[in-house]
Amino acid sequence: MATAGSITRFWNEGVRRSALLRQPRPEGVKAPPLPLFLSELKGLRRGRAAPFEAPRALRPLPVILLPGFGAHPKRMEPMARALEQAGHAVHDWGLGFNFGPTPQNFALLMRRVATIARWHGTPVALVGWSLGGLFAREIARREPRLVAKVITMGTPFSGDPRANNAWRAYQVVTGHAVDAPPVECDFTAKPPVPTIALWSPRDGVIHPRSAAGWPGERDRAVALRCSHLGFASAPEAIREVLRQLDVAETERP
Repeated sequence: MATAGSITRFWNEGVRRSALLRQPRPEGVKAPPLPLFLSELKGLRRGRAAPFEAPRALRPLPVILLPGFGAHPKRMEPMARALEQAGHAVHDWGLGFNFGPTPQNFALLMRRVATIARWHGTPVALVGWSLGGLFAREIARREPRLVAKVITMGTPFSGDPRANNAWRAYQVVTGHAVDAPPVECDFTAKPPVPTIALWSPRDGVIHPRSAAGWPGERDRAVALRCSHLGFASAPEAIREVLRQLDVAETERP
């Protein structure tokens, strides 16, 4: 039976999150246009993934796939299958649905990356979709010895964190402001490992400039033509991830 104290706490938390939902977007900060955002809704229906023949990897790597906000690793299964077919050792992030960072889940993820790198005896590649890419960048910034490279897909690491159509939902679900996560981080700082940003002008969730970044925030930016939700399974995105995993970085910063 609920006590008066628990009811009050529940009410106060609801009021706090409602205030987070109502926050205005800062003046001058733009998100993708509404028609593009509405077109993303088509991607919410999980259809059967198109057959994909992955070429053999030139340099097989252990790879960890990190899902986007509100997504489960199953959304990235088409990419996982293609990477495995190419010869990479693929792991999911091990945390189920991605409902935002907490000190606890971030610490668990750091330990998982260290464990997988130790199993394979080599640094891992981190492939992060949207919010998953922010986790990937921060892990690589903190522990570059564990990470071979970072590939982000539609990840809002550059500019204002409200330059997207998801920040209010993020704040309501996580309970914290999008620019005040409970984990100390610096998403705009380029990790000291090869860092590749995949972005799309057709992204209906994240502003393309936020996902592409600027020189100095990443090593390479590659434009695709998929939707935001398509980054997880579109053949175009899978091909580019495979290609970037095969790139021999001439120099490890």
